[in-house]
Amino acid sequence: MTTMTLPELAKKMAGIDFSMLQTHTASGEIAGRPMSNNGDVEYDGDSWFFAYEDANFVGELEANPACALSFTGSKSLLGKPPLFVAVEGRGEIIREKAQFERHWQDSMKRWFKDGTDTPGMVLIKVHAVRITWWEGEDEGEIRV
Repeated sequence: MTTMTLPELAKKMAGIDFSMLQTHTASGEIAGRPMSNNGDVEYDGDSWFFAYEDANFVGELEANPACALSFTGSKSLLGKPPLFVAVEGRGEIIREKAQFERHWQDSMKRWFKDGTDTPGMVLIKVHAVRITWWEGEDEGEIRV
């Protein structure tokens, strides 16, 4: 196992925008869907995603906040192996407009036409508890 700090891992993750968010359905199955950080990727153990309140996974997180994220980096131009990151965490649904504004990116208007005033919009915060990563033959774990 290789040692890496959270800031070192964050630097490697800086170019990764999309992740898969996995939640627990009401029947106990695991469901996943792609989510975008929308450029808000200064990773400190918290991930932020905008969604509509009526999306299934919002209710799933409210019922059971245990969730997971997976990230995959692309292969670098220098022939380095891709980075894979698995995050075990706790999801939180945020409805405060001040938080919306802190994490808003104008590119989000594609999905949320009224910006931070979009009716039914929520912000999802996933706080990491355990992060496991793999990069070529190196691997490690960070407890947050």
